[in-house]
Amino acid sequence: MRYVVLIILLIPVVVAAGLWQQWPGSERVPSKYNPFAPFNVDDPLNPITRFKLKALDQDPQRCLAALAGAREQGAIDYVEVGSPEIGACQLDHAVRVRSTSVQFSASFLASCPLALSWVVFERQRLQPAAREIFGRDVARVDHVGSFACRNVYHRASGRRSEHATAEAFDVTGFRMEDGTRTTVAGHWQDEGPRGQLLRRAFEGSCDVFGNSLGPEYNAAHRDHFHLGMRGYGLCR
Repeated sequence: MRYVVLIILLIPVVVAAGLWQQWPGSERVPSKYNPFAPFNVDDPLNPITRFKLKALDQDPQRCLAALAGAREQGAIDYVEVGSPEIGACQLDHAVRVRSTSVQFSASFLASCPLALSWVVFERQRLQPAAREIFGRDVARVDHVGSFACRNVYHRASGRRSEHATAEAFDVTGFRMEDGTRTTVAGHWQDEGPRGQLLRRAFEGSCDVFGNSLGPEYNAAHRDHFHLGMRGYGLCR
């Protein structure tokens, strides 16, 4: 229901933005409020951000250009892998993310919109929360992958998982610059700073990704955050 409401609210915004492009001076509209301006990972988050990410999903070249811009800012290190067929699954303009402002427990495949969404989340939600709670940045993100050519919940039949197209990233925990380790499985219920960071990070992810599923969603997600691109702000 949340994403339906957001779409309805965005309709007049999108129409207005289209009209702005026809009027003299429309180029002075700040890019963060202009759905047709180039995507910038440092534009403050607002309802237009998610719309722009969705639009990039349908325009791979613009998405890759935005990702290249983020690399020029030093926000991400990646290599393009193109659109390979892996097993029975087809990727579309995917990249292999090697690092961002954090190191990862392993590099991972990601659709271009997922890679951009991660950078936005990290810079505008995860790291600000870590600085506020711990006084320092997250240095490493532990995860259990992004790509797996399978159906939802590993079922023999049914719809394909977001992981089949590298459109979801499963995060298991964070490590701070001083070595402090926080895990979803071990600290989600903690009242202290580790639990606070996990809950703030999860809540912040809901502002960026199409869907964020955590320990309170079901038993299958008890030990990780599933951050995916389908939907429009599903947060459970």
